[in-house]
Amino acid sequence: MFLIEIMIEPKTDADRRHLDHVLPEMVAEDPTFGFVVDLKSGRIVLKGIDERQLDGKLDVLRHQLGINIGQPHVAYRETLSRRADVDYAHKKQAGGSGEFARVKITFEPNEPGGGYKFESKVGGDDVPWEFIPGVERGVALAKENGLLFGFPVIDFTATLVDGKYHDVDSSVLAFEIAARAAFRELRDKASPKLLEPIMKVEVTTPEDYVGDVIGDLNSRRGMIQGTDQRGNAQVIIAMVPLANMFGYVSTLRSMSQGRANFHMDYDHYEAVPQAVADEVVKKYA
Repeated sequence: MFLIEIMIEPKTDADRRHLDHVLPEMVAEDPTFGFVVDLKSGRIVLKGIDERQLDGKLDVLRHQLGINIGQPHVAYRETLSRRADVDYAHKKQAGGSGEFARVKITFEPNEPGGGYKFESKVGGDDVPWEFIPGVERGVALAKENGLLFGFPVIDFTATLVDGKYHDVDSSVLAFEIAARAAFRELRDKASPKLLEPIMKVEVTTPEDYVGDVIGDLNSRRGMIQGTDQRGNAQVIIAMVPLANMFGYVSTLRSMSQGRANFHMDYDHYEAVPQAVADEVVKKYA
């Protein structure tokens, strides 16, 4: 699962050609690393699991070619807060031919971590089986574009419960278009909310710096889970939003005179507090 992203842009055509070879090799060597290319702008978004990983990849790239580097940002997600039934009909008439598809889809939030599921409960008289893949594809594509700020929507089930078709004007594409439009109605009907990745952070520090470490984690919206003794050191365990862990390596080093270290792993996605969500809106507007 990719949790952090950073945009890069090659400085010359030669740099781009080099990137075309280097990036696939890096992905083959490390499956927790990925990238996507924006075909319109030519910019490339690197994706990884944490800041240190992407810093390492960027160091490798800097030594081989010229790139402009953007600011790292968190891979936020969105989800649904409540069940919603959407009945949508796609109709289009152009000359002698037309497009028609009607879908009734029930969208329900799943438990956190439950993932996305698509189900069909319609009979062939309502929606012929050959059109159902269009509905599934429409929802799958729409969920990647989000409902609030363009972040993928996760942890929900979409169930096709009814529909109608036309013998001449219906097609797989028409049902895909209808499903995508039905999904967009969830913005008003399903109270979507923003989610952020929460990391389990373990800091190992000498006793002298425990108070400073805990205070700093609290300032990062961290929730202290407990402490443990490990030899002569204390281990502090906390759940901290990934968005607040940028630059933590240098902060911890300075705070402990280089004597503390930390490790963190992804734990779960959690709803973003409204005040923080408002800041995200401003940042990505």
